[in-house]
Amino acid sequence: MSMSTAVNTNVTIDDWDSILSYPDPTQWQTPDPQSPPLATVLATTPWLDGTYHQTSVINASIALNFEGPAIYVFGASGPSYGSYAVSIDGVESSYSAYAAANASLPYLLYSNANLTYSNHTLVLRNLGAAQASDQGAGMFLFDFLLTTVQLGPAGATITNTTVEDNDPLLKYNSTWTEESGPLFSGGTSIYTNTSGASVSLTFNGTALYILGDTVNNHGAYTVTLDNGPPQTYNAIVGCEGVRGKICEKTQPSLKYFASNLDSNEHTVTLTNLAVNGSYFDLDRFIYTTPSQYAPIPSSNPSASAASKTSSSSATSTPKTSAACKPPNVFDTTPLLLLLLTTFWLLRSTRLRS
Repeated sequence: MSMSTAVNTNVTIDDWDSILSYPDPTQWQTPDPQSPPLATVLATTPWLDGTYHQTSVINASIALNFEGPAIYVFGASGPSYGSYAVSIDGVESSYSAYAAANASLPYLLYSNANLTYSNHTLVLRNLGAAQASDQGAGMFLFDFLLTTVQLGPAGATITNTTVEDNDPLLKYNSTWTEESGPLFSGGTSIYTNTSGASVSLTFNGTALYILGDTVNNHGAYTVTLDNGPPQTYNAIVGCEGVRGKICEKTQPSLKYFASNLDSNEHTVTLTNLAVNGSYFDLDRFIYTTPSQYAPIPSSNPSASAASKTSSSSATSTPKTSAACKPPNVFDTTPLLLLLLTTFWLLRSTRLRS
């Protein structure tokens, strides 16, 4: 089925979301979303959710595994920024973010809307002042990205179901502790620092989101979908450059995402590895169910897990408005929004989450 006639959405992946892989988090700097207070940050920041990841380290990189036909990467351009490389499935191109004056935000660093609907690996890599036109500037800043996924065939009705952390549909193993807070969905969250502590959900749907709090004392965990192999993620962030509960993003971060699932029943299990006593915080699961299922566009029924030179400029803009978590659902064909409008809609929708 053509993506242009299907029910599609853009999924927003923020720089703090754990499905992104930072091979060396210490090479990156990111502001503490709680300093100043969150409400102040969100009212004044040009960055999505008030955070970004910035580096001056040559070859510092970010990776994402995703499944879908389009991806858009946003960051910054100005006199402090230099060259960077974008690799899709091992094919790398180089770009420059240098400009004599700071560009309007959000700034589109890269876009590709002509990918096959299959599994892809994106790698962003800082090249520093690699080109003469960089004027010696060597910073690279990443804010967020969007990726397009199909939720159902044309005409399908889409339902998002939220499963809160205290829902009896969730099956917990080992020790978990509940906490309360106004920014948690349903008013509560649940956390563990026990090695092997797990939580499972059985559901029917085409897409699945797992969301939770992010703190600097978080660490590695695995997610297993159906009979697939465990996928390992690392939730630690580079804020302050040290471990400890001193840097916290209480707005929900995306801990896991899967799309392009078939009509069969699925079971997902998340397990905390508790490396050096590290924590995992769970807020909620969300799964998307269509009224009818489309043929699976690729041979792999599940998708979107973070893992593992030519010169041109990135000028394309997304043709759809950005989704929050849970995403908005719409037919993308008639929509063509200005980039800045897309960003502000994205911010306000995530705030309502």
